[in-house]
Amino acid sequence: MSILFSVLVFFLFIHLSMALQQGGGPDEKEKTTALKDLLSRIDLDELMKKDEPPLEFPDTLEGFEYAFNENGQLRHIKTGEPFVFNYREDLHRWNQKRYEALGEIITKHVYELLEKDCNLQKVYLPVDATENEPKSFIFLSKDALTNADKMLVLIHGSGVVRAGQWARRLIINEDLNSGTQIPYIKKAMEEGYAVIVLNPNENYIEVEKSKPQAHQQSPDSSDEPAEKRERKERILKDNKKRRDFYEKYRNPQKEKETMQLYIRENGSPEEHALYVWDNFISKAPAENVFFVAHSYGGLAFVELMIQREADVKSKVTAVALTDSVHNVWHQEANKTIREWMRENCCNWVSSSEPLDTSVESMLPDCPRVSAGTERHELTSWKSFPSIFKFFSDALEAKKTKTPTVLTRRSNRIKIDEL
Repeated sequence: MSILFSVLVFFLFIHLSMALQQGGGPDEKEKTTALKDLLSRIDLDELMKKDEPPLEFPDTLEGFEYAFNENGQLRHIKTGEPFVFNYREDLHRWNQKRYEALGEIITKHVYELLEKDCNLQKVYLPVDATENEPKSFIFLSKDALTNADKMLVLIHGSGVVRAGQWARRLIINEDLNSGTQIPYIKKAMEEGYAVIVLNPNENYIEVEKSKPQAHQQSPDSSDEPAEKRERKERILKDNKKRRDFYEKYRNPQKEKETMQLYIRENGSPEEHALYVWDNFISKAPAENVFFVAHSYGGLAFVELMIQREADVKSKVTAVALTDSVHNVWHQEANKTIREWMRENCCNWVSSSEPLDTSVESMLPDCPRVSAGTERHELTSWKSFPSIFKFFSDALEAKKTKTPTVLTRRSNRIKIDEL
């Protein structure tokens, strides 16, 4: 039906175009005006929803008939095939909603892996939240507030990703290793790091808007004659029935209207990073704090440094950025921050060059090197081994008071004794 309707609308557009070109008398102009009015009332997107299957999807991986295999790849339980986005042909909106529903299940699955496989603890924010106010949460290793040596802090980018993820697309279409922060967490814990996993996109909760109250009679309605009052109520009832019928026809898949309740002091990625710093990282005994920040996470880190420059400089040993979108000019980072970033940060960017090859930058901040991939979402995974080497080199340099620099001679990150 949708295809036939689209064809009908197409021919109406053709007829209208021809009529406009040909001009004509008053009658023809009147028909053209009526046709334009008709087309202006047609909402194709809404009418196409009439033929959609219900937007009702399973709430478990098993319900979707998918599971992660031993390699961390999402596969169909019966066929063994990877995830198929176009489950129903010519229904892109429905397929997108299905994909989003699966994504929410993936998010919960990653949360479970952080707690069960990585042995992290979920801590709710704000720390002094009341029982009924909106809350977010982060994940901490058990030694996060006792490890006096070193700590790793992970910050993902913007969008639908949540704590423990780099890219939902990679989790669904590639595997858990490339799409989640789990390899970083396990590697860090093996090497004696405490770990804090931020959740900068969890800024609000959504609640359904309350429905408008039913029509109430006016105070003077009791004084009206019974016949007049009944007639008025009948008209109101008929009008409501027509509105409901039209709404059902116009948008049979109408989604619930929601409103956003923001989480106190965590209403944006920047606020969240600052809150976690003030309440957890700054209070932790670790002498050496290391950050890995992807995409918008890099911007959040720079904003944190602008707000807490002295504290960050005294506690953070090195920062690995992966295709960060920060901008020291737009964020108005001062000269001392830019100098510190040149000495203590490195940005692994998407590039066709081999891993760790120096990449020129127009901005006077940290060195940029290739992540060994041109895909933005893969930069954290592809640079994984180089980042931990960067951290160990930075730690060794701090002990020997030798700065970590990028040598252009070898195009590799090394320690140069100056």
